[in-house]
Amino acid sequence: MRNESILKWAGGRLDFSAGCLVMGVLNVTPDSFSDGGQFLDADKAIEHGLRMAGEGAAIIDVGAESTRPGAKAVAACEQIKRVIPIIEALCKKIDVPVSIDTYNCEVAKAALEAGAGMINDITALSDEGIGELAAEREVPVVLMHMQGTPATMQAEPKYEDVVGEVLEFLLDRVKRAEEFGIAKEKIFIDPGIGFGKTLEHNLLILRNICKFVETGYRVLVGTSRKSFIGKITGKENPAERLFGTAATVALCVAAGVSVVRVHDVAEMVDVVKVANAVKYC
Repeated sequence: MRNESILKWAGGRLDFSAGCLVMGVLNVTPDSFSDGGQFLDADKAIEHGLRMAGEGAAIIDVGAESTRPGAKAVAACEQIKRVIPIIEALCKKIDVPVSIDTYNCEVAKAALEAGAGMINDITALSDEGIGELAAEREVPVVLMHMQGTPATMQAEPKYEDVVGEVLEFLLDRVKRAEEFGIAKEKIFIDPGIGFGKTLEHNLLILRNICKFVETGYRVLVGTSRKSFIGKITGKENPAERLFGTAATVALCVAAGVSVVRVHDVAEMVDVVKVANAVKYC
């Protein structure tokens, strides 16, 4: 069933009345798997963020630390140095919410003070300060599942029941978020495609994504350009995985996912518009 509500808060507004929305990825990093180094320069990052907003992104997700497999942690002070000027500039020029992609409370707090209006936490409140911060500022938060850490997650991921275990983890973190005082409508769950999962795990989750939607929480999914698509299509270059990504995006929209996180905003906005029209006509 379509979620027709409009989510409003002090830092933004998201209108789900037409169906799924697009979140644009803005990595301010030298080593992200797909676009590392492309937007490390602040002016280029700001330009790209503005372009994605103009192409129809409903959210711009800015991150200053790569979470690709094998990535090393980046100090909070360096993340803040990279990301704050970009958030400040974007928030002055666009109306769509800017999200901070971080699991560090210090970075999240600095980003919110700079104008960001949403937190995307790949560790689902491993830093409890983020839960307290999100509740205090009354901002939406994305809670993602990951087995291990970015440095170790793809070493040898194992599950007895990947769908059940990921869902159980997320519902446990949702409960924790609500205990902090975060409102249900501001909680998004993300099964973490590619984060401590094999090709088979990713496919099982996507095949059963409706089970996540059925929880009643908004679901965010990020498949864009990921290696499992390359394994299926034979495309080694992440930038060549556009059509594979489009297939997963369309399937997610059909299942009732609320937000898809993508690199190729213009193309995926078209995919989402058509899939929304088919699903909700």
